Amino acid sequence: MTETLPHNRKTRRILITGASGGLGGALARHYARSDTETGVKLSLWGRDRARLEAVAHDCRTAGAQVSVRSLDLADVDGALAALAGEDAADPFDLVLLASGRGDVRASGDLVEDAAMVAALGTVNFTAPAAMAAAIAARMAERGSGGIVLVGSAAAFHALPFAAAYAGTKAGLARFADALRIGVARHGVSVTLVSPGFIDTAAGRKVPGPKPMLMAPGAVAARIAQAAETRRAHLVLPWPFAVLRWIDRLLPGPLRDRVLSSLTPPE
Repeated sequence: MTETLPHNRKTRRILITGASGGLGGALARHYARSDTETGVKLSLWGRDRARLEAVAHDCRTAGAQVSVRSLDLADVDGALAALAGEDAADPFDLVLLASGRGDVRASGDLVEDAAMVAALGTVNFTAPAAMAAAIAARMAERGSGGIVLVGSAAAFHALPFAAAYAGTKAGLARFADALRIGVARHGVSVTLVSPGFIDTAAGRKVPGPKPMLMAPGAVAARIAQAAETRRAHLVLPWPFAVLRWIDRLLPGPLRDRVLSSLTPPE
């Protein structure tokens, strides 16, 4: 869905983290193409400088104003300082936190590696949650703004071979819900996105079947629509919402048996 803005709106300022990845890049291209009447100013953050510049080139070609920042969100303090500096110089209207890392228990290991658990905790939860809190405070003072947190449908399930990934995304989901409630009265919206499998370069490196695989561009369009309508939670595709309820409704012992039978993808 193409987003249209009132004629009296100023050029929108949008931050997208993870813009060097498949979904973040698709979000950047979507907003560059859709906000053509008033224009859009994109701040694109990502770890891979070359891919980031390629995305920026596409967005500039579409007519957007673009700045880029090569930054690893594992440096939480650095990310928060950069966010505060950019927002102070030119306030953001919309912030999409699309960075993240996925991983599973290594073959032969009884549990996931502790260092990997710590790394996923930082990148998948601590950094986006801290950034969301920081920008929500600034937006609340202004009385307007929108925040999108990209989680995962894995947050609905206690996956024994991906405990860190599922757990960090579950924590982000609860944080997003609480933050949304807390800042709604100040004119700030918070949207949680819980996607299933997306056809990205990073996703293709993860072994195993990927049912209901989605194209990044289609997911980006749905996310933009959800942000525009200030939707609280978007689950993609819809069957994953059904699986969420099945997980909740199964008797505990049966649920545990089903989940314990799952093995790491090979």
